[in-house]
Amino acid sequence: MQDILYWIWLSRIKNLGSIKMRKLLEVYNNPKEIWKQNRESLMKIEGIGEKIAQEIVKEEYKKNLEKYANYMQNNKIKLISIFDEKYPKNLKNIYDPPQILYVKGNEKILNDFSLAIIGCRQNSEYGQIVTKNIAKQLAKEKIITISGLAKGIDSIAAREAVGNKTNTIAVLGHGLDMIYPSENICLADEIIKNGGALVSEYILGTKPLKMNFPARNRIISGISRGVIVIEAKEKSGTMITVDFALEQGRQVFAVPGNIISENSKGTNELIKQGAKIVTNINDILEEYM
Repeated sequence: MQDILYWIWLSRIKNLGSIKMRKLLEVYNNPKEIWKQNRESLMKIEGIGEKIAQEIVKEEYKKNLEKYANYMQNNKIKLISIFDEKYPKNLKNIYDPPQILYVKGNEKILNDFSLAIIGCRQNSEYGQIVTKNIAKQLAKEKIITISGLAKGIDSIAAREAVGNKTNTIAVLGHGLDMIYPSENICLADEIIKNGGALVSEYILGTKPLKMNFPARNRIISGISRGVIVIEAKEKSGTMITVDFALEQGRQVFAVPGNIISENSKGTNELIKQGAKIVTNINDILEEYM
């Protein structure tokens, strides 16, 4: 059986997160060896209890693997394991890197210098103007941007990158056989055509479940060298990404906003806590150039 089929099998197993998967790979080195194990041997691995061991040996996960591989081949979706040279080096060094990435598009840019642009879904007109301006200026500098392809700031940043013929990366919280939200299907196609990439740690068929997106956010910050926050409420997915960025040692930039706007409470608080304030593109570039 081809190696890719073993990796597909491993990523199908429910409740086997990146940390448990890493523990298994540290012992058995590759998914083919894990495939050969029985429940009793798997239970001997630290962190792999009876329930997970029982899940791993289920026969249902070993069926129809060629169906996934064929879909990937027909739709030009690649599987990159953490052992692959193409795996993003920045991401590899975080606390819990995904052991498997599915990539559609230009996987080479995953190791290029990039900055994440993140923000709230219900952006204001001010947020839209600022996002377009910053994304456009970064595009002029040929800097790759990363987003989650969500509504609002993420989509605005991605569209601006595509419109200015610059590569952009979208990290998704579901399988690459779908696009969520559906209104961004055309945008996702444009990202690919423009030399960008769609990335996910989730197997084909994975729905855009709410619990997937916080985990997705660690990949956005993990691939990037820094995170630019444009409009964020005090408690939001954007702030979760910021927490990951700080944990990963990434530079955090924040655009100040209206002090009575809910959309600016998060960004203004970040500035108070030490995030670098951004009023023009040079505030970002001087950190790296």
